[in-house]
Amino acid sequence: MASPSHPLKALVAFRNLIRPELIRTVHLYLSEEGGEVEKFEVSSYFEGLVNGVWLCIFVFDAECWCSSDIDRLPTVLTVSRNRKLETIPSLSNDLQTITQLTREIRKIEECDIKSEETGKRKEDNNNQYKSHHMCDVDLNSLPFGLSENEESDQSATDVSWKKKKRAATKDIASLGLEDLAKYFDLPIIEASKNLKVGLTVLKKKCREFGIPRWPHRKIKSLDGLISDLQEEVKRQQEDDEEAALAVAQRQKMIESEKERIEKKPFMDIQIETKKFRQDIFKKRHRARVLENQCRTLPLF
Repeated sequence: MASPSHPLKALVAFRNLIRPELIRTVHLYLSEEGGEVEKFEVSSYFEGLVNGVWLCIFVFDAECWCSSDIDRLPTVLTVSRNRKLETIPSLSNDLQTITQLTREIRKIEECDIKSEETGKRKEDNNNQYKSHHMCDVDLNSLPFGLSENEESDQSATDVSWKKKKRAATKDIASLGLEDLAKYFDLPIIEASKNLKVGLTVLKKKCREFGIPRWPHRKIKSLDGLISDLQEEVKRQQEDDEEAALAVAQRQKMIESEKERIEKKPFMDIQIETKKFRQDIFKKRHRARVLENQCRTLPLF
């Protein structure tokens, strides 16, 4: 998936626990024949792993890399902040490859999001058109049997109902992880409104429970995969029963992973799931490109 001129497959970086200024990296490339230059099991390493006096601080795997993973890149491995990296061409080039790969994946993800939003907008417009009806009431006159004083009282009541009170201090202190988990499927702003707490307060509660990032996007991504797999099961049941069972098994695995993340929101999506999600992004992108090419073909 990396560029052919610099076929980077994996990169693992370590920091010395005794002398933090010492950095050690392991690089894995693909040969011209497509095989690995050296045997190196990337999946056996993860950030935070301690091997003797070396601490693993960064792991890159081209097969399961996604655009949000670039946020984990340490400052010491950022060329713009650590000019010493320019003296190590191999490491500097590999970090640039990772950055370029992230941009390409981000473009694919943005195209998918835009297409989904366009489809949803068209559907909303159609529903709005279908539900449109003519109003046969004179809007310039008061409702039947309602005086001007009663109308002003009713307006004041409506305004008072719209003003939602924030939760009391004791209620905020009593918020538990179970209360937050009810709204993990919503964006953090909507969750704060439902919990009747400020956004800053909600983020503070997340830090108390060890949640580095609101898990809405992870759960939404897993929900999308589950939905895709449900449709695939229906299609495969008509053609291949064994393939349908395999797809259903993967669906159960992702559903179980979603339940684990809801219970432990600090957990990240598994590498295998990220790879599967990336494959789906690629298939959608190729299908969209092919569809656009068919549309632009001349009729004669």
